[in-house]
Amino acid sequence: MQTSCYNAFVENFSVDDIVAQFHGNYTDGINVCTEICDRHANDPAKVALRYERIDGSSGELTFAQLQQQSARFANFLHRQGIGRGDRVACLLPRTPELLICVLGTLRAGAVYQPLFTAFGPGAIEYRVQKASTKLVISNAEHWHKLDGVKGLPATMLVGTGDLQGPEPMFNFEQQLEAQSPEFEPVLLDAEAPFLQMFTSGTTGKPKGVAVPTKALMAFYMYMKYAVGLREDDRFWNVADPGWAYGLYYAIVGPLLMGATTHFNEASFSADNTFEFLRKYKINNLAAAPTAYRLLMANDDVLDNYPGIDIRVASSAGEPLNPEVANWAKRRLGCDLCDQYGQTETGMTSANFHQLQHTHRDASMGYQIPGYRLVALDLQGNEVGPGESGELAVDMENSPLFFFQGYTWDEKKPYSGKYYLTGDMVVSNGDGSHSYTGRDDDIIASAGYRIGPAEVESALIEHEAVIESAVVGKPDEKRGAIVKAYVVVRPNYETDDALVEELQQHVRNNLSMHSYPREIEFVDELPKTSSGKIQRFVLRQQAAAETNATPSTQPA
Repeated sequence: MQTSCYNAFVENFSVDDIVAQFHGNYTDGINVCTEICDRHANDPAKVALRYERIDGSSGELTFAQLQQQSARFANFLHRQGIGRGDRVACLLPRTPELLICVLGTLRAGAVYQPLFTAFGPGAIEYRVQKASTKLVISNAEHWHKLDGVKGLPATMLVGTGDLQGPEPMFNFEQQLEAQSPEFEPVLLDAEAPFLQMFTSGTTGKPKGVAVPTKALMAFYMYMKYAVGLREDDRFWNVADPGWAYGLYYAIVGPLLMGATTHFNEASFSADNTFEFLRKYKINNLAAAPTAYRLLMANDDVLDNYPGIDIRVASSAGEPLNPEVANWAKRRLGCDLCDQYGQTETGMTSANFHQLQHTHRDASMGYQIPGYRLVALDLQGNEVGPGESGELAVDMENSPLFFFQGYTWDEKKPYSGKYYLTGDMVVSNGDGSHSYTGRDDDIIASAGYRIGPAEVESALIEHEAVIESAVVGKPDEKRGAIVKAYVVVRPNYETDDALVEELQQHVRNNLSMHSYPREIEFVDELPKTSSGKIQRFVLRQQAAAETNATPSTQPA
């Protein structure tokens, strides 16, 4: 596939060119299942999904098989009176049954709602009540989490097993077998929702995000040009589809492109990941920086898995440290590109695999064509090159922007024509931005505003460090000092000598004012279910040490 120049591509960008790739259109109506499944089903041998279950068994499903199975599930939904606009939720691991439920829900014109398998009853209850969910599908492993959920809707059990909890109303396999393999897809308009997401909810209640069908255009742009996905790729996005990056870009995005996606039900480990890459000949990989860092930390076992041949790799969720990208180039033999997005907007900025541009280390890259991204100062003015501000989307000049506001109006994230991301960046003056931290993560110390991401990036470049998280600790003299929580490799002594060595390393490689005046060694960092570091937890811990109250709270 020929690589285009980024600037030339932007000049000639057209939304109509994207829609021309789809089966349907936004004038007559569109069905997402048709776009991500049916239109690729003419070839009966074309594989949509390869999967490996937790017990080691494996298999695959073609687009043609998924077309029939999704029709059976859509017929079941229709018989229950579930259709256009109704929410259908899955509490399932990465298995083929999950994909059938997603596609069948979309075929029926209903709205798919993910439930992460690590959720407890309280998180499930809040989400199904808020969304007025009509059906929850789960398996025996997670069924007990439905026990005691108030307002629990109709339930469906996948498979069999000893159950703890409510009696299931339906059995997945029995119902599918009883249904017709034909169902006419329900057409929707551009603003109609097809996914019901919730933000991670690091403070307060999670906020609802309904994703409309017009988001397919943005998903297409990201997958084709940022991820560089080709139809014959063997693509694996490690992210869990219980969250946005996994659902948008491990299911909808790759299938939209007609590519084969992969599910690995097993929990993440270096050995399991290296073996999966080798066994399934993955050549296009996507994951969070945490996954790449852990692979790099287990570099010593990589040689046990010969034959890994990755063409390109993508990273999203947190800033990517240059050392990790260099490791991927050296040891995996591929370019690893840092990319940026949110549940609300999908991916909006990227270092592109399929568009040529100047590469910047430790940068979230360039705005995806179809978006205009800017950094705003405290007065809401766009800042100049080299200046920092809050990243915002110019909605009037972003035809791919699809966020409609929080589903239940929980928050107003707008300022005039701008959608405010809550993320702080530096404008590089060439259309790219460099991430410095969440607005609430910024550390104000002795008159300096210090972004935790750059301190963390400096720390991880030291050979002793696996990962780190940096927060501000209240300080009477400086307002706040930089404190680092650090996970180190097993063969290092966590003593005062290592503290001084790491501090000097940051002084030498970043700046004198940004070095962590305190370093605490920990076994692990607190993270959200999607793998993002919960700095607000560490801020609270640091504040408690000084009997102070944290000056900021997470967005």
